[in-house]
Amino acid sequence: MKNSRILVLAGIVVAVAVFFALGGQRYLTFEHVKSQQAAIDAWYASSPVATVLAFFAIYVAVTGLSLPGAVIMTLAAGAIFGLAWGAVIVSFASSVGATLAFMASRFLLRDWVQNRFGRQLAAINAGVEKDGAQYLFTLRLIPAVPFFVINLAMGLTPLRTWTFYWVSQAGMLAGTLVYVNAGTQLAQLQSL
Repeated sequence: MKNSRILVLAGIVVAVAVFFALGGQRYLTFEHVKSQQAAIDAWYASSPVATVLAFFAIYVAVTGLSLPGAVIMTLAAGAIFGLAWGAVIVSFASSVGATLAFMASRFLLRDWVQNRFGRQLAAINAGVEKDGAQYLFTLRLIPAVPFFVINLAMGLTPLRTWTFYWVSQAGMLAGTLVYVNAGTQLAQLQSL
């Protein structure tokens, strides 16, 4: 493995380890978001740009590192920013984060997977080259397939990065709207 790949892999492993070692997962729970809603709302009222930028960066990191919590953050976006702005922020942040995960998968694993299983994957690669955008769009509409699996698996295919980005953004938009809209009612929700 090349030094650059080792550095990227080490960076990802360290970031994920730090997240869990510091208990980051406790901040991405329904209960925590609901308990902090007043403080977050106050911060947004006093510093809207900083709040949006911080939320965007955290959302990109969560999805880019395939950490648990994107659904909770999507609900929180609705509670904090409302339906329109929440949907815009989540749509772009989730697409950027998904694309980062896609690119990491491609950079770290694609050559190895293609060298090892290239013959077995030839038909899949040909299908993705021909109909990859439609295939990805369909996967994005099926909530049973975890998004992080799609991000990582599609990085192993010949699908172009730009195609992955825009198809992901379009395909995730319906689900984003549903969850952000649900988040607008966060104060009334008692549990998920």
